[in-house]
Amino acid sequence: MPDNPLTLAIIIVTYNSRAEIGPCLDSVVGHLEPFAAEVVVVDNQSSDGTADAVRQRWPSVRVIDAGGNLGFSRANNLGIAASRGDLVLLLNPDTIVPPGALQALIRGLHAEDAAVAGPRLVDGEGFPELSFGPPISPWGELVQKLRLALYARRVRSVVRYVDRLSRQAGPRAWVSGACLLVRRTALDAVGGLDERYFMYTEDVDLCTAVRAQGGAVVFVPQAEVVHLRGRSAGRNPETERLRRLSHVAFYEKHLPHWAGLLRVYLRLTGKAAHA
Repeated sequence: MPDNPLTLAIIIVTYNSRAEIGPCLDSVVGHLEPFAAEVVVVDNQSSDGTADAVRQRWPSVRVIDAGGNLGFSRANNLGIAASRGDLVLLLNPDTIVPPGALQALIRGLHAEDAAVAGPRLVDGEGFPELSFGPPISPWGELVQKLRLALYARRVRSVVRYVDRLSRQAGPRAWVSGACLLVRRTALDAVGGLDERYFMYTEDVDLCTAVRAQGGAVVFVPQAEVVHLRGRSAGRNPETERLRRLSHVAFYEKHLPHWAGLLRVYLRLTGKAAHA
């Protein structure tokens, strides 16, 4: 850890997240010692009173009204620009951060001299997520999807494998944006999150960009965060369309020689992505 005190900015993007945001903010506000920290909530024009609820219950939290539904990347960039921390934590509103988890994540980032760090994410029952993975590619995606499908069915050997994998620290190609710690200098070097991604894949893209600049991305299982995955996304009927749009955008940017084949595959399977 550096001798000078670090400052931390936590950016939480909300969209109709009133039901989730309470446990999330309760778990971080007032629990970030010894770091000087600010918490910024960027609200994407929620219709359920999320922004007002945060202002009333957590007056120390800065709330920014995005003025519309800007999507995940643009809203995070808005919060990042309005904050001043040396370190920036992108945090989903459907997460709960146990005591000491963020401190362990920051220690892990500095121990590896990394640019990005992600914690071990677990669901409400304690099962770990595959919150990291290999570089996106046709083969890498096939392996990851097969592994996820078997894990979702709780195939015992796969559950044991994922649990073992999720306890191994070290470098990764990417870590999940549900809870992603990044140095501001690394964010500045890549120009922040790529705003062509409205929702999904922006975390993989960010890690890819940081690694291209020579920064390391590390997984820190000593830090464990609860992720009540998909609660907010499940209320959005556009979720799958947005996921496919981001998927295509990533291939067009990083794997252009495969992008045409991906579009053909999506069209043949009735999943063509339309803006």
